[in-house]
Formats: sequence, structure tokens, C-alpha cells
Amino acid sequence: MQLIQDLAKERRKKLRFPMHRELRYKLLEGDTIVASGLGTTVDLGSSGLAFRTDQPLTPGSFIELSISWPVLLEDSCPMRMIVFGRVLRSSSHISAATIDKYEFRTAARTAQPVVAIRSDSMLQRWADTIRRESMKAAASA
Repeated sequence: MQLIQDLAKERRKKLRFPMHRELRYKLLEGDTIVASGLGTTVDLGSSGLAFRTDQPLTPGSFIELSISWPVLLEDSCPMRMIVFGRVLRSSSHISAATIDKYEFRTAARTAQPVVAIRSDSMLQRWADTIRRESMKAAASA
């Protein structure tokens, strides 16, 4: 009965499921990657997710998240889900983001340190594509 009441209060169009996995993030503002770090997922759905970080993130910023995936490829190879989206909201330690694009990649078998911020990231290329599409749509409207 409680689940039905909780679902009735939910404003999202799609459900999110509790999932606690390690993640890494990169935050893009303008043309610059301004932050990167570690966190953990709180919940995950087909169009968005909530996650914990050690710092608040800027709403509206493009974000790339690399999430450890709980299933092994061919029962032996670790996987990561790479998510591209936008930060919707952020409090002191909990943020929410859209999932606009995602892909699965194989992951290293051992823990890797957070890499230094690079300027040639897929996040920047993806954000540039979204910006160009928005400008085309605005010009034709």
C-alpha cells in the first residue's frame, strides 16, 4: 500500500530505481571542464539519475558520468555506463541529472585514479553538438 501511495506522489514520468554504484564525473561550463570528481549513485531511471558528490554542481551544466556497472560482460569483464546529460539541480551533496545519451564500455580490471582534466573530451564534443542543434532549431523557428 505504501508503494502505491509513493508512486501516486511521484512527479516523474519514468520510475527511478535505487542503485548504489561508484561513479566519476566531469562538469562542463561553457567550453571548459571546470570540475571532476568521484561520487555514488542514489537512484537511476531511463531518463535521469540522482547521485552524491563531495561538492554541489552548477545546474544547467553539461555533465559526463562514468558509472561502474553491476554486470560483467561475458561473466568476466567489468563494464562502465557512460552518461551524458545536464545537471538539473544540486544541493550540498545530492545532485540530479538528465540522461540524454549513454553507452557501455569495458572497464579496467583494477581501480584507476581520476584522470587529470583534459580539453579534448567526448563531453565537449557532445555539448557542442547539442548547442549547434539548439541554434539550428532556434533559427528555423
